[in-house]
Amino acid sequence: MERITLGQLLEAVHGTLLGEGFDRNTPIVQVDTDSRSIHTGSLFIPLVGDRFDGHTYLSAALESGAAGCLTAREQTKILPGKFYVKVEDTLRALRDLAVWYKGRFNIPFIAVTGSVGKTTTKDMLAAVLGVKYKVLKTEGNFNNAVGLPLTLLRLDSSAQAAVLEMGMDGPGQIDDLADMVQPNVGIITNIGDAHMELLGSRENILKAKCELLPHIQADGLAVLNGDDSMLSALRGTTPVPAMFCGQGEGCDYRAQPTGGDGMSHIHCRLTTPKMDRDVKIPALGAHMIYPALIAAAVGERFGLTPDEIELGLSQFVPTRMRMNVLRRGEGITILDDTYNANPQSMRAAISVLADSPGRYKTAILGDMLELGPFAPALHEGVGEYLGTVGIQCLVAVGQLAEHIAQGARSAGVPTVLPCQTREEAEAILPQVIRPDCTILLKGSRGMKLEELTAKLLELTAEG
Repeated sequence: MERITLGQLLEAVHGTLLGEGFDRNTPIVQVDTDSRSIHTGSLFIPLVGDRFDGHTYLSAALESGAAGCLTAREQTKILPGKFYVKVEDTLRALRDLAVWYKGRFNIPFIAVTGSVGKTTTKDMLAAVLGVKYKVLKTEGNFNNAVGLPLTLLRLDSSAQAAVLEMGMDGPGQIDDLADMVQPNVGIITNIGDAHMELLGSRENILKAKCELLPHIQADGLAVLNGDDSMLSALRGTTPVPAMFCGQGEGCDYRAQPTGGDGMSHIHCRLTTPKMDRDVKIPALGAHMIYPALIAAAVGERFGLTPDEIELGLSQFVPTRMRMNVLRRGEGITILDDTYNANPQSMRAAISVLADSPGRYKTAILGDMLELGPFAPALHEGVGEYLGTVGIQCLVAVGQLAEHIAQGARSAGVPTVLPCQTREEAEAILPQVIRPDCTILLKGSRGMKLEELTAKLLELTAEG
């Protein structure tokens, strides 16, 4: 973050300074929302949730080195030498500060949303644009009403582009995030079943994701998945020009998988208005052509050459727990894709497992959450897919995963091991470890299957 002053803060958040005698040129060097990790000279913003109120920790944050704070509460105790700025709502003030601060930077902003592949697309965009530009990108799960403004507040004078992920779990949220950013390029990766419990239908999910489009700047660009039937139907209706990416004949940016080693990379033929060549993507799964195509489209938009785009694709590194390939002794490979899951991403991960060179293939799959009344059928469909692609063993973890087990049994998966809890699954892990095997782990974030990954690493440690 570039230094701002107390006076600028008051202007940005429309706040009222409590007390007198403060220099409006007092510097602010960072914004903190967690009282446990305060930086000296920062502004502490106490956020309020259903089960917490950051105002409880005002004094602790200030005593830990914060220069001052925002507050939506009346203050009976004011620490000497610390400024307090009164606002109506601290979350709204965080948003207002981020919007004001973003206005200081005349750089391209690229916004990414979609049901599946947001993080991978964001990371690949950053890798490609990073060949030519200094790129700020969303880190971790900072893709919501708190994380996005905090990401914007990380901008500094070195930034030449920003790639921002936008998540949601209900209507109106993308609208708010996109309004905050007003991106130059808006990307929708696909429309899937994630958040079906709250939104009720894929049509409603499409509507929620498309809240991004009206906020793209008038001279901007939309980049959409042309193989997604719901997004391809938007052709000719978007408020700004749209480029479509996919395998289909009608796509502006096209790719066809041409091979790979099943363990570290895929090859594809990438055809764009400015390039037609074979490229290597250091990731697994045919679905990886979509983030590659999107990155190529945005790269060309901002002046990258075909050589620069290819170099950027080769430098892509997936985020932790996003199909990380962990090689162990005796030909054992662990595919850690535990960050999150929905029906589309489950199938994509299972396809990677099916294409892996391991002789014995095991899927450790957990519940997919937020699917509402559609959950049983969607889980059962995943189980049936395991049989279709020839997976030999399923460990199903959780109550909903019992439906995965049912589908797997009906599809002829030879070994099906249902477990109600992670602890039950951990106890049977030794049964699925054998030489020349590949083990996939995937489930919704709340299932915390990364703990099973850690146990597998422990069990397969050499020496």
